[in-house]
Amino acid sequence: MKRSVVVIAGALLGAVAAGAVPAGAQDAPLRIIAFGAHPDDNELKVAGTAAKWAALGHQVKFVAVTNGDIGHWREAGGPLARRRLAESQETARILGITTQVLDIHDGELEATLENRRTITRLIREWKADIVLGHRTNDYHPDHRAVGQLIQDASYMVTVPFFAPDAPHLPRNPVFLFYQDGFTAPNPFQPDVVVAIDDVLEKKLAAVEALPSQFYEGGANGGTQLVPSDEAGKTRRKTEVRESFTRRFTGTATQYRAKLVELYGKERGDAVKAAEAFMISEYGRRPDAEEIKRLFPFFSAK
Repeated sequence: MKRSVVVIAGALLGAVAAGAVPAGAQDAPLRIIAFGAHPDDNELKVAGTAAKWAALGHQVKFVAVTNGDIGHWREAGGPLARRRLAESQETARILGITTQVLDIHDGELEATLENRRTITRLIREWKADIVLGHRTNDYHPDHRAVGQLIQDASYMVTVPFFAPDAPHLPRNPVFLFYQDGFTAPNPFQPDVVVAIDDVLEKKLAAVEALPSQFYEGGANGGTQLVPSDEAGKTRRKTEVRESFTRRFTGTATQYRAKLVELYGKERGDAVKAAEAFMISEYGRRPDAEEIKRLFPFFSAK
């Protein structure tokens, strides 16, 4: 199995690249790296919060740990991998972030020592303050493997002589898990819930930039999802947008109490769309003040 790394476009905001950090950013911008199993997982789970970080001048990187080369009902292999790479590039442009795809076959990811070294190096090279990814209890084997690899790297990133070709981090990052609905052996806990009303359109645009997965249905889609007439195409696009709007607003409804706790009652009750994250006990455990520093949105007007 190939393990070479394919580096995709670095699409950091132009203002940040030029050194002009927008008002509201910290003196030292946060560095966030998010790992998804495929070139759509990060976009679904953290695109809104990523866009908010990026708008404040923080540096965000999405990593797809597989190339997604079997994630379609009609095409596969190199052509599909290239198509999904291009989709990933477009979502990075929309969100104002950097993105990377690893050359590992979709459906074949394993929590091997070699892959642990790869994930550890990526976290170190990004000098991450925050690391995000899947939990280990998940329906998809690639998702579970990403969760295991992140869990296994969450201490090793600080160990000097593990993968010594990449300098170790002096302090463990905060590791966060994506929201999911799985309960065995333990359910997801919403430690941090971020309102994304102000960037919901941007997140929906990122979803729409992944037509192989959502408009066409990905691996479980079919010809019935790809109308040939213009009216049908418009109807299908509307269906996809409305479905994801319900999904993202459902998170706010489900975790309303946490939103009220973090934003206050008036603002928390008014949130329409949100993203939720669980703090991993294997990384650094932030207190309430550090959470506010890492998620500089809760006190914003």
